[in-house]
Amino acid sequence: MKKGTLDRRIEFQRRQVTRDPSYGTSQETWVPYVKVWEQVQDVLPSRAESLDESVSIQRRPARIRTRFRTDVTADMRIIYAGRILQIIAGPVELGRRDGLEMMAEELSTEGHAP
Repeated sequence: MKKGTLDRRIEFQRRQVTRDPSYGTSQETWVPYVKVWEQVQDVLPSRAESLDESVSIQRRPARIRTRFRTDVTADMRIIYAGRILQIIAGPVELGRRDGLEMMAEELSTEGHAP
């Protein structure tokens, strides 16, 4: 991957499960993992919308490329420019450890009365 194409700063976050010692319940939170330079491209059409049980779901997919890493997994999420993106495909290796590519998607829901 060329340095000039990695022009966006993003943050990977991972899930952390904590257990309450008093009640034995578990709580899931997202914690920062690493900040890296990446290439982010919105996929056209940049917005898709569907209706599921009276809830409007809007999707904004993006293709993300970075230098090769072994510690990025599909169960992480990405924070980019105030957006929260879930990794939906990948990460896959580009070339021979030249880089990683993944598809991520920002979801937003807006409820509508039936």
